[in-house]
Amino acid sequence: MDTTVGLRERKKAETRQAVHEAAMRLTMEHGLDNVTVEAIADAANISRRTFSNYFAGKEDALLYGEQRRVWSLVEAFRERPAEEPTWQALLSAARSLYAEVGEPNRERAIQTRLVKQHPSLLARQMANHIRVERELARAIAEREGLEPGASRPCVLAAAYLMSLRIAANLWIDGQSDESQPRSLLELAEEVLAEVAQPFR
Repeated sequence: MDTTVGLRERKKAETRQAVHEAAMRLTMEHGLDNVTVEAIADAANISRRTFSNYFAGKEDALLYGEQRRVWSLVEAFRERPAEEPTWQALLSAARSLYAEVGEPNRERAIQTRLVKQHPSLLARQMANHIRVERELARAIAEREGLEPGASRPCVLAAAYLMSLRIAANLWIDGQSDESQPRSLLELAEEVLAEVAQPFR
């Protein structure tokens, strides 16, 4: 039974990834406004109905890769040892995710940034960020024995996620410089160290 469930979940993950990649490719080739859900489904070799089982729309399909990584951060944080200080646990979560997925592909990162300049994607991305931030704040509150609505977990979650976004933007901007660009992890640790000063 466990094997069957595992295979089913892996197949679902592979389908989501295939749809995401098809959405990215078509959007880069034709522009978001000229890409339909039907076209993405065809490119991923699935039906329109199957597409709807995985994503609410083409924006969600495009943002899937980013969302998967960000939610993985929340899970990695939840798995950190209880005795580890909160900010250190957040930093450790970022390091563990980086160790798992490695340095992003340079060309893909630049393409992703260009795609996300579309207003509808920016709006969807912001809504996704708010959900993740709330869930991370809840996880921080649980770790520290605070009420979910307490200010400290909200501030920590917002500061942490914003730091990672700043580091990602700095990393992408640095990709135009061929003289040994800095790694994403190095930039993330630098920005997190700057932001963490008030929390130490």
